[in-house]
Amino acid sequence: MNWDEIRSRLMAVRLKIEGGIDNDPQYKAKTLRARAEALARPVGKSEKDEACSEVVEFFLAHEQYCFELIHIREVYPLKAFTPLPCTPPFVLGIMNFRGQILSIIDLKKIFGLPDQAFTDMSRIIILHSNEMEFGILADSITGVKTIPLSEIKPLPESLAGTGTEYIRGVTEDHVMILDGKKILSDKSLVVHQGV
Repeated sequence: MNWDEIRSRLMAVRLKIEGGIDNDPQYKAKTLRARAEALARPVGKSEKDEACSEVVEFFLAHEQYCFELIHIREVYPLKAFTPLPCTPPFVLGIMNFRGQILSIIDLKKIFGLPDQAFTDMSRIIILHSNEMEFGILADSITGVKTIPLSEIKPLPESLAGTGTEYIRGVTEDHVMILDGKKILSDKSLVVHQGV
């Protein structure tokens, strides 16, 4: 160690402290240059900049699903509905929604999931597009969540089966993302049959 160099550094620091660091023009210039360089650095991509999708998560039987918010008009409590005779099993019935008659679809029938009893937690997710509007029965709503698009993985081939054409992908938490646009535009869900 060079003690003379250490003493001279300490003396320089002492003089700056006694004379005031703010009065040193070299110190000011160095500080301002460092700040300017830090501000001029390109900003890295943050989580906020990543493309995300806002979804409503819900349960169908024991599995978790979600729809993107852009396809949802409203989530409504299941109060009363009227079953319709001579309709496919996936049609639960119709309901009066603020003076409008909406059909209710039970996706559990399409996905081959077990039936659940209706509870106070049962909700109707009203899907909406310019051409179509109907309700989807949900056993319970988990909440609203933001999912980064990079986390959406394709559906594993082992899960191929009935109804998987409506699944857009799956998250790392095993939440299946339903394709609201495809469901709303699927003509096989429209029932045109008489008694």
